[in-house]
Amino acid sequence: MPLVIHDLTGWRWVVWFDALGAVLVWAVRFMLPESPRWLAQQGRLAEAEAIMKSIEAKVTAESGRALPQPGPPSVEDPRAGKISEAFEPQYRTRTIALSVANFFQTVGFYGFANWVPTLLLAKGITVTKTLEYSFIIAFAYPLFPLVSSFLADRIERKWQVCLSCLGIAVFGILFSTQADAVPLIIIGAFQTMMNSWLSYSSHNYQAEIFPTRMRASAVGFVYSWSRLSAIFTGFVIAWLLGQFGVAAVFIFIAGAMGMVILSVGIWGPRTNNLALEEISH
Repeated sequence: MPLVIHDLTGWRWVVWFDALGAVLVWAVRFMLPESPRWLAQQGRLAEAEAIMKSIEAKVTAESGRALPQPGPPSVEDPRAGKISEAFEPQYRTRTIALSVANFFQTVGFYGFANWVPTLLLAKGITVTKTLEYSFIIAFAYPLFPLVSSFLADRIERKWQVCLSCLGIAVFGILFSTQADAVPLIIIGAFQTMMNSWLSYSSHNYQAEIFPTRMRASAVGFVYSWSRLSAIFTGFVIAWLLGQFGVAAVFIFIAGAMGMVILSVGIWGPRTNNLALEEISH
């Protein structure tokens, strides 16, 4: 029987908790500093300088040593950013590559995350056990970003995207071959970790490869392709599951992850340890 608290059924409380989380995130956003580059481009030099001093003081305190002398000042492009700039020769290749990557990455991320209970049911596991397994597997979502925060800057960002997609493909296929509880939970947890790795690495990566003046517009455009594919992914997975079973779902996911690997691996620029001016040219 569903739980009812104060005349509201359990699923409504779940939605309320999500809404409260969104309010919390909205409040946290006010605590984030604005980009000094963007402020400087807008002519708000005093604000940019104040934020830079705050960042430098924090880094000095954390590192325990004085910062090196700054290099030659960069010259910000005075133009206002436009979405059309993402299709100029300088950025066209990366815009197309990330559009393709975003279109297909949704298949791997939501294909597993949203369908774990259904996929387990299709393997003949009871509803009660399915919810129990899904609950345990979900703990990997916050765990992996916490652990990998110590390693994230040591691996080239584009290869993190590719490696996470490779992991999703491999662990997904392994997941489809299992029937026992322990391997399902272990492999499902690793699959969830790969999903989490893909999420934070891809968002970081695509924010780095466009200049400040048009970053939000360009990232918004390439990411919109993931929202478009999300419309159809559920229908395709439901059809594959019904017609061919769990294995077909994960073969489909693996193929989509292969497209992400090809697009980012071949056409995505490197970003680690490079200044924004170097990445943008």
